[in-house]
Amino acid sequence: MEFLDYTLKIPGKESFRDYMETGGFPDYIEIERIQILQQLLNDILSRDIAVRNNIRNIKQLNELIIYLLSNTGKPFSLNGLQKTFQFGSVNTVKDFISYFEDSYLIFTIPKFSYSLKKQSANPKKIYAIDTGMIKANTTGFSDDKGRLLENIVFLELRRKYNSIYYFKEKNECDFVVYNKDKIVQAIQVCYELNSGNLQREINGCKEAMQMFNLNEGLIISFDQEDIIREDNFTIKVEPIWKWLQQ
Repeated sequence: MEFLDYTLKIPGKESFRDYMETGGFPDYIEIERIQILQQLLNDILSRDIAVRNNIRNIKQLNELIIYLLSNTGKPFSLNGLQKTFQFGSVNTVKDFISYFEDSYLIFTIPKFSYSLKKQSANPKKIYAIDTGMIKANTTGFSDDKGRLLENIVFLELRRKYNSIYYFKEKNECDFVVYNKDKIVQAIQVCYELNSGNLQREINGCKEAMQMFNLNEGLIISFDQEDIIREDNFTIKVEPIWKWLQQ
């Protein structure tokens, strides 16, 4: 991981915790002043996106990106955003999101479906380029370690694969990875497995595994490690700091 190379830290849960908190922008790692990431976001919005696309309403642009960063890992619909922010049309929302994606501020993933029409119509999920960028520009996100963890898993999957989806039928699985004409992985992300969430995470993984005929599933946690066998399914629980080294 570039963060380890830059900071000269060794792999482990403590160095990963640092990465989750600060993100990977070198200038911010060096000084750790949130104004650096706040100014970076402002520069991208005003100098890159607004100027390039002749957008006059910078305030509306800023409100939308802050909302999206605040809702990392959650589904959104274009119609819902259009109503929430009172955009003139759904196409305007669609354009703004495409500008954010072109600038590598955010990424979106669709719900998996064999029908491209359904994929297009279903809500997408949003992820950000950097966890430090999220924390510096949003409020109330600092304690949501589960979504920060999920965002980091997405970034690593994006680095390795071109096609990533989320799966949702009766249950939900955070990520399914499409590679070489088929789904090859089903991955859940949970900061800490406990009695209150364990079965939900297992059920989401199992349903995706069954749908795509997978022999093994994966739950990525902060620091837990286990093998779960249930109903002829095998699910590996692995700490993220180990998973990132693979």
